[in-house]
Amino acid sequence: MAMMETSRYPSMTLDGKSHWFEFTLGPKSVITRPAGGYRMPGPGFHEVTGLAWSGAGAVKRVEVSTDGGRTWVDATLHEPIARKAHTRFSCPWTWDGNETVLQSRCTDETGTVQPTVAAVAKLWGADIDFLKKSQQVVGDFNAIQPWKVNKDGSVQNAIF
Repeated sequence: MAMMETSRYPSMTLDGKSHWFEFTLGPKSVITRPAGGYRMPGPGFHEVTGLAWSGAGAVKRVEVSTDGGRTWVDATLHEPIARKAHTRFSCPWTWDGNETVLQSRCTDETGTVQPTVAAVAKLWGADIDFLKKSQQVVGDFNAIQPWKVNKDGSVQNAIF
């Protein structure tokens, strides 16, 4: 094995073990609406929608937080739900017009839950602001993606 295979491809798991040639992406979800670049038309009822997937099997659950991760509610998963495929989800939300952070997290059929950015940073031995400093996301980064909703309705990436 060359340097690239031994230093770039191994990945760490949340239990601290290293796996060489780990090609299975853990559970991942992302809110697609409202998301970065979108502008909320105003306070009131909105539907949060997105995609979830896992390289280990089928998506079993997606939860949505509209308050920065303090509370979570189950989203509705839309058929078809297939193994190792995108699954659409949605969740009703009434926006009060105040600044907030939207997040989603996925659980797959193995029971693995999508990690937070803080958990990934700890796993990688980095500080919590490692993404802000690098301004890039690496290939198999499956941490929760937060979206900040500003008072004016604009939505932006809450990591960068």
